[in-house]
Amino acid sequence: MSDNVVEVRNLEFAWQAKLGNVLSIPTFDLARGERCFLRGPSGTGKTTLLSLLGGMVVPDSGTISVDGIDVGQLNGPRRDRFRADRIGYIFQMFNLIPYLSPLQNVLLPCRFSSQRLARIDGEPAAEASRLLSQLGLSTDIIHRRAAALSVGQQQRVAAARALIGKPAIVIADEPTSSLDSDARGSFIELLFDECQRNGTSVLFVSHDQALASHFDRSLDLAEINQVVSA
Repeated sequence: MSDNVVEVRNLEFAWQAKLGNVLSIPTFDLARGERCFLRGPSGTGKTTLLSLLGGMVVPDSGTISVDGIDVGQLNGPRRDRFRADRIGYIFQMFNLIPYLSPLQNVLLPCRFSSQRLARIDGEPAAEASRLLSQLGLSTDIIHRRAAALSVGQQQRVAAARALIGKPAIVIADEPTSSLDSDARGSFIELLFDECQRNGTSVLFVSHDQALASHFDRSLDLAEINQVVSA
């Protein structure tokens, strides 16, 4: 098994050929267990790169390997399965199911991935409760509807959902943009503690440079992307 959880080689991608490439990345690696902060202004292709890593779209050319799988060689259903099995996502808007409880939201990946379910030590509900507690949610709210939670509470539910079942990598797309600076730092440290426990890598995308000091490596997308403007 490679020491890298992500290996990108000679990646080229454009949403429309006539508009030119959004991304042109000769090489990018993310080590297993590494916590990488990827920054860059809005519109420079950060979210597009995450979509490629997760197999939501495939490159026009080049290769993307995630946890030893060449994502571009998979068909649509197999990319969906790969993403469910190996990647935990924390979205900017969290994407919780509003009428489900925090506990039910966290358990959703286990319904879609037998591998995630099999990697849980003990009962899934107990592990979901542990993650929610570890991320700072009290037991008295884990059965409320997700729609009734504060933004900070929803963020922690989204993180627990991404972490359950020990994915190889957690990908976070601007998940702290609606929080104040103290809450952002606290959330990141809680997230890191759980990722370190399981050897999970983190690729955290943001335009907020103040967060970079929390990470093993800080990288500007412009450093790896040869496209001058997107």
